[in-house]
Amino acid sequence: MASSISLKHHHQTWSRDSYLISTDPSLIPIAKLNTFFASKDVYWATPLPEEVMQRMLQSSLCFGLFSTEPGTPTHSHSHEAESTDNFLGLARCVTDFTTFVYLTDVYIDPAYQGKGLGTWLMECVQEVIESMPNLRRSMLLAGDWKRAVPFYERILGMELLESKKGEDGSGQGLAVLMRKGKGNRDP
Repeated sequence: MASSISLKHHHQTWSRDSYLISTDPSLIPIAKLNTFFASKDVYWATPLPEEVMQRMLQSSLCFGLFSTEPGTPTHSHSHEAESTDNFLGLARCVTDFTTFVYLTDVYIDPAYQGKGLGTWLMECVQEVIESMPNLRRSMLLAGDWKRAVPFYERILGMELLESKKGEDGSGQGLAVLMRKGKGNRDP
C-alpha cells in the first residue's frame, strides 16, 4: 500500500528528444490549459475558473507534456515566472492511487500531433498504471471511434466494454474502454 500512496507525492519525469513529461501538476500553466479547453479540439470540456482548475489538477494524477527546445524557458514552480509556450499537452487521471484509474483530458496541441508524442504520453501513463500493484481497473471514455478507440486498445491494452452500433455497424456515442489491473480478482 505504501508504494501506491507514494505515487501521489512522488513526481516522475521522462525525457525524450526535446520533450519532457512530468507528473508535477504545479508545472501546468492554468491559463494555457484553459486555452486548450476553450478550443474546438477539446469537445468534452470547457474552461474552468482558475481556482477550480488548480484544485482539479492538484486532486488528479497529471502528465504534463512540455517542450525543452533551446530557447524555451526552464520549468519553474511559480506559474507567474513560467512561460506557457513550452506546455504542449496533458493526460489527466482521476484516481485513488491504489485500485482505480480513470483516464481523461488527453490532449496534444495540434501543432505537435503526428510526432509520436501522444503515444509516448500514453506509454508514460501506462508505466505508472502498471506500477500500481493493487489496481483493479483503469477506464476511459472516448468519442472518436476511428482514431481514439484503436489507439487506446493498442497502446494501453484497453478493451471495448460497451458500444452503440450505427446502421453501418460502426460505433456511436461514447466508447467505454477498460483494462483490468493486477489487483483484479477476475483474470
